[in-house]
Amino acid sequence: MNDIGCSTCCLMNRPLDEALGLISARTGRAEILSDGPHSLFRFEEVCHSFDLRYTVHAPVADINIASENEHLRRAAVGVLCDLAGVCDRIGAERLVVHPGHIWGEEMREFAQAALDRSLDDLAAVQQEVSVRFVVENMGAWDICFFRSPEFLNRLADRNLDFALDVGHAHVNGNLESFLERGGAIHVHLHDNCKSRDDHLACGDGDIDFHRVMAALPPGVTKVVEPNTFQDYERSLEHLGAVISRPC
Repeated sequence: MNDIGCSTCCLMNRPLDEALGLISARTGRAEILSDGPHSLFRFEEVCHSFDLRYTVHAPVADINIASENEHLRRAAVGVLCDLAGVCDRIGAERLVVHPGHIWGEEMREFAQAALDRSLDDLAAVQQEVSVRFVVENMGAWDICFFRSPEFLNRLADRNLDFALDVGHAHVNGNLESFLERGGAIHVHLHDNCKSRDDHLACGDGDIDFHRVMAALPPGVTKVVEPNTFQDYERSLEHLGAVISRPC
């Protein structure tokens, strides 16, 4: 179970060095939510103090790569490009990116065009960096792009990769479709009861993690996105039990 990492999202009340210290005592992989007190633009050097394999989650508070305001869209892509450089310096394998959102249905066409331009930009940058951009499927929020497997064609056309958020897919009722489609190289693991995106410990909702874990390809990087570090530890117990269970 040492290959199932923990996101620092559950430890944002602690400095990054304390968060990574807790994670490193339990697993060999950490995903850094590069936002607020864990921003890698301020605390990159902390990463070099730990013997961890890293993935990085791009900032979520101020980033919208589907912004129809071209100045803001370019700024968002610029942040991701700069963060990719940080990822390469710390040896991060994946950089998780949200696909953007809209503020009203009347702007959907313009926002979709903006998102396509951003994906083109990221595809160009991907050729220059080692870290792999992985675009994450979103939950049941109407304002968000990429809620169903059909969006995967947009990524494939650009040689961009996919991060499967199991909880988001379950809320949207299409987890099985995503698993059948395949193609994810990174996975976020957390649970819910399909009514809302609760980020429960694995086993506390009704997701069939035996099915999920059996469907994942061998090389996929796996990270739990819990509400608390205790939920991460409980998730490992549940995932260990389902992995060892016969088919």
